[in-house]
Amino acid sequence: MADLIQVDLLPKVSLGLAETPVVANRRIPEWLTIKLPKRRDIGEVTDLMRSSKLVTVCEEARCPNLGECWSKRTATFMIMGDTCTRSCRFCAVKTGKGAALDPQEPKRLAESAAALGLKHTVVTSVNRDELPDGGSHHFAQTIHWLRELLPDTIIEVLTPDFLGNKTNIQTVVDAKPHIFNHNIETIPRLYRKVRPQARYSRSLQLLQYVKQADPEIYTKSGFMVGFGETKEEVVALMEDLKAHDVDAVTIGQYLKPGKNYLDVVEYVHPDRFAEYKEIGEQMGFLFVASGPFIRSSYNAKEFSDKFLAMRAASRDAA
Repeated sequence: MADLIQVDLLPKVSLGLAETPVVANRRIPEWLTIKLPKRRDIGEVTDLMRSSKLVTVCEEARCPNLGECWSKRTATFMIMGDTCTRSCRFCAVKTGKGAALDPQEPKRLAESAAALGLKHTVVTSVNRDELPDGGSHHFAQTIHWLRELLPDTIIEVLTPDFLGNKTNIQTVVDAKPHIFNHNIETIPRLYRKVRPQARYSRSLQLLQYVKQADPEIYTKSGFMVGFGETKEEVVALMEDLKAHDVDAVTIGQYLKPGKNYLDVVEYVHPDRFAEYKEIGEQMGFLFVASGPFIRSSYNAKEFSDKFLAMRAASRDAA
């Protein structure tokens, strides 16, 4: 059992925050035990990321699926640095002033994706609220280079909210990613505590704007449970996403990345995740991934396969 670890024992980082909420069901259940990756399984991806001076959200956010994904030669690239202008209480990415953007990063990322032979490439970023365009042109350049160097890959972007600036959102839409992902993260009641610099309505409006601006782009959003939300609130959140034209949704367990982050209020049982998946499918989402270790870009290949099938069916019908 030496290669097994419970998630709350993963490496930790402190943001100097302090809060002591009421906590229930704190004991880590057996279904939240993961297998640590072996160097031989993830070495090629690790070496490529370091040599290319690229950042992955897999590492920065301490994703529990890193070993599984990297062993399959998949990764979620994080552009525009490793420092975020926001201080969400669930996120392990460090907060502060970001460095100047590297104009060569988009091409370098595409070269690395091509070297890995990725069939589905996910690109996300930190928030860069201090930039006039929020980093939207950097996203667009990355999409351009991926199309140039890896034309058969499905391109998924997971963007910040760009402070609701439609011009900046449109810049990314015009670059035509196949999938536009923006995470809602939690229910509206908990926004002030979980992501104080974000706005629930702004995230919903972004997702709907993307679909209205280009109906051919599939929209996607994800959120976490375990903050103290009720089942009714989760269902209402899913209804909001569906009402704002979201095609796919991911639901995962919040896992505390360090001692000074928000505490886990509840470790949600896998049966409840299965129930949320069934509810989402009944609502009419094209794709629902729901489980303790589900993350926004986890199982991206599964959605990619479904995306390709739907696109092929659409072409045949035409």
